[in-house]
Amino acid sequence: MRVLLTGGSGFIAAHVLEILLEHGHSVVTTVRSQEKARLVAENHKSYGKDKLDFAIVEDIAQENAFDEAVKSDPPFEAVIHTASPFHFNVTDVQKQLLDPAIIGTTGILKSVKKSAPTVKRVVITSSFASIINPFKGTWPEHTYSEADWNPISAEQAVQNPANGYRASKTFAERAAWDFLEQEKPNFTIATMCPPLVLGPIVHYLNSLDALNTSNQRIRDIMQGKAKDEIPETGTYIWVDVRDLALCHVLAIEKEEAANKRFFITAGYFSNKQIAESIGRHYSQYKEQLPTSSTPGGDFPKDGLYKIDNERVQKVLGIKFRSFDESIKDTVKSLQAVGA
Repeated sequence: MRVLLTGGSGFIAAHVLEILLEHGHSVVTTVRSQEKARLVAENHKSYGKDKLDFAIVEDIAQENAFDEAVKSDPPFEAVIHTASPFHFNVTDVQKQLLDPAIIGTTGILKSVKKSAPTVKRVVITSSFASIINPFKGTWPEHTYSEADWNPISAEQAVQNPANGYRASKTFAERAAWDFLEQEKPNFTIATMCPPLVLGPIVHYLNSLDALNTSNQRIRDIMQGKAKDEIPETGTYIWVDVRDLALCHVLAIEKEEAANKRFFITAGYFSNKQIAESIGRHYSQYKEQLPTSSTPGGDFPKDGLYKIDNERVQKVLGIKFRSFDESIKDTVKSLQAVGA
């Protein structure tokens, strides 16, 4: 299949790219600069231009940003859209989080409908942020599934960056489903809703200072920043980036994934368990790591929401990696960039 992958140098997209190429697909990936394209190409030297090529999209929040990128010869049959901002050092929530996420998502759908009539499937990276109800706390009596939507309002969205991020994911995903309903395009969509994404970084795109937000906690624990007190876990569910990437690819390969939302989680974890897992596999960090009596980083005392991840297992046939394997491999990948 010929596939357009957006945001190709991102943490998740780099793994999606590996799997697309392994599965024999031909890929064009969007990147923000020629330099990023060079880095990715250099690390996939065995693939010619027919299998891996690039399109430069500098700013996904611009109207019509993807108009040229969606045109291809041979034409595209599928699009995997992973590009979206995720960071909290924000001064203007509307401009820096909401607009790029929403305009980026609807923008690519409009461009595909207008200029890539051969595309039959679009897969969009959304988030557990669009499922969770942030106003309910740990909500032990509730089971989260694809049926849940974050009820955040436009007014609440601009109150702070955390709200802004969750709202950006929620509004962008809703906009995609609305587009499907109103525009009735030739293509189906599938949305991927992962919680915290852990797992090995792709070394050629990352430095220790520029990690994806989720993996920063592993780096910090390795570096001794949790020795006296383990930070609160915050989101108590996770998935390995390689499993999530495989879900993106399976969603374009399997007919049954069409027009479905997928809540992609392997289960529960706590920051305390990260520290324990590092200690089990890497004795050299013993001095920096918290001990069993270090306060913080545990599960909430009053219980936690339940999760239903049956759809992703049934429809995509995914078998999730274990938490221990994920942490072990992540630490190894961080060592490779100097941790």
